[in-house]
Parts: sequence; structure tokens; C-alpha cells
Amino acid sequence: MPDCTLPGLVNAHSHAFQRAMAGLAEHQTDPADSFWTWREQMYRYAGLVEPDDLQAIAAQLYVEMLKAGYTAVCEFHYLHHRRDGRPYADAAAMSRALIAAAQETGIDLCLLPVLYMQGGFDGRALSPRQQRFGHDAEAFLRLVEHLRRDESDALQVGIALHSLRAVPPEAMQAVLAAEARADRPIHIHIAEQQAEVDECLALRGTRPVSWLLDQTAVDARWTLVHATHLSAPEVQALADSGATVCLCPSTEANLGDGLFPLPEYLAANGAFSIGSDSHISVSPVEELRWLEYGQRLRLQRRCVAVGAQEKSVGRFLYGRVLEGGRRSAGARIAANASTVTLDAAHPLLAARSEGEWLDAWIFSGNQPLVREVSVRGRVLVRERRHIDEERIAARYVDTVQRLARS
Repeated sequence: MPDCTLPGLVNAHSHAFQRAMAGLAEHQTDPADSFWTWREQMYRYAGLVEPDDLQAIAAQLYVEMLKAGYTAVCEFHYLHHRRDGRPYADAAAMSRALIAAAQETGIDLCLLPVLYMQGGFDGRALSPRQQRFGHDAEAFLRLVEHLRRDESDALQVGIALHSLRAVPPEAMQAVLAAEARADRPIHIHIAEQQAEVDECLALRGTRPVSWLLDQTAVDARWTLVHATHLSAPEVQALADSGATVCLCPSTEANLGDGLFPLPEYLAANGAFSIGSDSHISVSPVEELRWLEYGQRLRLQRRCVAVGAQEKSVGRFLYGRVLEGGRRSAGARIAANASTVTLDAAHPLLAARSEGEWLDAWIFSGNQPLVREVSVRGRVLVRERRHIDEERIAARYVDTVQRLARS
């Protein structure tokens, strides 16, 4: 049987440092545990990480992504400054750590420096634990301009607005005006939790996605991350805008965020990508499977994510997130050739036709079926192992053990 070779996927939403805390927030701290209590634990871990630590964590994560079938990543990067909030001598030190991790592993990187200015819709100041994230608009734009000097075939630098609650409207408009002629990606967290929607309604009189679409010319450059809680008019308006929604089912499930209205969005012909976000899982198979399974549980029926012409759930989802991920990562990364080759001799693919490979890979369990991965003509994974796996893993282990003692 010939090998099954597919185009590589983009992981369209990543917070690399969070991979090192995966599994450490699974003890109940409150009977009403939610995203907001999880965030407290994330802040504690974020307060430990320095540039060398971030490079070690990100490199291990990017090896795992490549082995799983991701060949590019959109890094939503807000961990900018020293622990006390003061800039490093090189204000781009943490960003450079991520670039170095991508270079040493070979994954393509869409770096998305994040603008983060306030602690809520009411404009309250950043808390002490949020000081590492903060910029004013001018300093943020200087950082972006500085990083763009290093762009290459393997590196695209877009921008991210952390969320509507974290960026004042006037600052958002100033940054978007500066970016108006830049054909680069723009990402934002939005409508992830019901509490966020409720606060926006209370203070701005409308829902987050409606507010964004009313205030800003949202177009194909935009990726709205999560967008979990949408009204029916928002579903149609968001699809009509040309933006991409990035869905992160494993993280959204882990945090108890809710389920995106996928069938309604598909009916509106909306674009979507996937991301592993907090990296509680680093597997496109799991994201795609639970994207479908969540809807099956919600609707109590099978085979939800299909199209008028494509009735295979695996082929439909893979094709749509392939296209959506390239949109999320931007033209520079989308133009790069990458391939993922499955092991067609594996028992799970036995007696499966070419048209059945994707369904078998996604819906037949968690066996590692990716045999080889190539990015821009360079083989990075061969016989299921990354070319620099041992060194990167050893450094990662040393790093997380030291952080655990901090």
C-alpha cells in the first residue's frame, strides 16, 4: 500500500509556555471552578518563566506539534516583560526566544505579539501578575516593527489584541490604523466565556462579536479565537465578514468554556481553523475528533461536520481547517510547502482505501500514525522521531524541574 501524504496543518492558536503547566490545574480549588480560577494558576506559572525557559518549553512543544502533524504555528504571545513588569534590556527578548525555538525545531512560525493594556471592560489597571503582559500602543507598535525586520519565509509577524476587555477602544483603533496597509494576520480572543459576554453587555450594551463587527472593518486578515458564545445574527455576520474562527476544542473542554455553534456556522459558510491553545493536548486528531464529537453530544446525532459534496467527516474537517489555518497564519506561511506522511502499513489503516484514510486516522484512536514530516523540503520527522528530539527533550526536562522548585 502506498504512503498517505497530506499537506501539513497550521496550529492556529498557541500559548507556548502553558505546555509546561499542562495537568497542573486539575485539582478543584473552588466548587465553581472555571476558566477564571484556572487563570489564577496560569498567572502563577507565567510569573516563573524567563527567556531561556520559554525557548526550552517552546522547542519541546514545537517538536510535539511536528510529530503530531502540525507544520506551522500561530503563537499568540503576551508574556513580554520581566517578572516585575519592567522591559528586558532587549524588549523583544521573549519574542526572540519563540523565534529561536521555531528555528531549532524547523516549524514555521506566525508570531503574534499581543497588545494587553487593562484588566477588564471597565478600564481597571493591570494587576501585579498581569504587568508582564502590558504595553501601551506606541511601545507595542515599536515591538512589532522591530520584529518584522527579521521576517523570512519561515517567520511571519502579525499582531494580536488580547481581547476586547484588555484593549481600550481608542488604542485598538490606533493600532488597527497603523496596520491598515499591512497584509498580515490580526488575531483576538473573543466571546470565550459567558462572563465576558455578560460584562460586555452590561458596559457596552452589546455582545462582544457584535461590538467588534460594528466598530471595525473585520475582514479575511482576522482570526477570532474561540467565539464560543454567539447569537444567531452574530453567526451569520461573522461568517459574512470573511474572518476565520479558531476553535480549540480540547482547551475549551478543559476550561469548561462551552461549545461553538458549528452547524449553524457551517450553514453560513464560515471559515475556521484549529489550535491547541493551552496544550492540554497537542494533537490535531484530538481537536478534530472533539470538534465533531462535541456537536454529536449537543445535537444527539452523528456525522455533523459534512458538506453538500463531501460526506466524509474526516476529509471535510481536514480540508476546512487546512484552508482556515493558512488564512490564520497569513500569506507568507501559507505559501510554504509542507507534508505529513502517515504510515500506511499501520494496522489501523489496514483495508482502508485512500478515501478512508483520514476518517480512520481521526476516528480510530490515539495511535501515532505520522511517520514523516517535511517543511519547505526539509525532513524534520523521520520514522516518528524529530531529528533533534533527544537534546530538546533533555533541556525541557531540566527546565521544568528547575521551575518546579521555584
